[in-house]
Amino acid sequence: MKYKDYYQALGIERTASIDDIKKAYRKLAHKYHPDVSKDPKGEEKFKEIAEAYATLKNPEKRQEYDDLGKRPAGENFAPPPEWQQRYGAGASAFDDVDISDILNAFRSGGHGGGREREFTSFPQPGEDYSVSVPLSLEKIYSGGETDVAVEVPEYDENGLPHRVSHTFRVNIPKGAMSGQRLRLAGKGGPGRNGGKSGDLYIVLTIAPHPLYRISERDLYFDLSLTPWEAALGAAVEIPTLGGDVELNIKPGTSSGQRLRLAGRGLRSPDGGAGDLYATVQIMVPKKVSEREKELYEQLAVASDFKVREHFKKEAK
Repeated sequence: MKYKDYYQALGIERTASIDDIKKAYRKLAHKYHPDVSKDPKGEEKFKEIAEAYATLKNPEKRQEYDDLGKRPAGENFAPPPEWQQRYGAGASAFDDVDISDILNAFRSGGHGGGREREFTSFPQPGEDYSVSVPLSLEKIYSGGETDVAVEVPEYDENGLPHRVSHTFRVNIPKGAMSGQRLRLAGKGGPGRNGGKSGDLYIVLTIAPHPLYRISERDLYFDLSLTPWEAALGAAVEIPTLGGDVELNIKPGTSSGQRLRLAGRGLRSPDGGAGDLYATVQIMVPKKVSEREKELYEQLAVASDFKVREHFKKEAK
């Protein structure tokens, strides 16, 4: 079997105090938690440090582990004679044995399968968890109750984490923003020995939208116009989060011009709202009929609009 160096996994010395162990675990757990880590091996590392912490945080477990001796991580080794005497196995039988199984065997008194007894009787509070939840822009705008599905770690009797899915109904306040945290009291990690459960924090994020771009509470989108709408002016219907509205396009509107619709952006907690900006994009048809071509040709002859006249002035 392969030796696992629990001290190396947590980045601590073998003489580390319990406070050092807890501090190292919390730091690494936050770094490699599957919900926040971008490391492709983050979940594997998280399980490794959790297994190390489950052993080293308890004095009796830690002593049993230390009794196995110090070896390089990954080195093949056979369990001590005491373990072989209890189970009557040769060294070749340990190839598929996990080091945590050996420690569990010692704790079960040599009979196997026994549940680990608690070594502390004082109440221990549960951990707080923070989970990012993407929501649609429409839900952020309208607010109200919605169901969110999250995965949070729960620990088995050996102190090892397993991600478990839960669905919670939460109230999205009007005026919520990306990055805002909603607290679900008592929905985090369970306490031990009567300890209070931790809290679950839902961190709101806004999923990408097919139409709008977001800048704080302002929204931006591209408004496509035909050449004749831009030249002659028009009344066009455009979508907003609060419903469709009619926007008057002034004659002579140019491509790239930005039109502002006040108060049509995202709401703020004080009852106000950001603005909605439409950036004009003048579009031309990729294919034209014979009649359309004829009209365009007539327009080209009749018009005295010199779109590149400034080139000559700037060249002088």
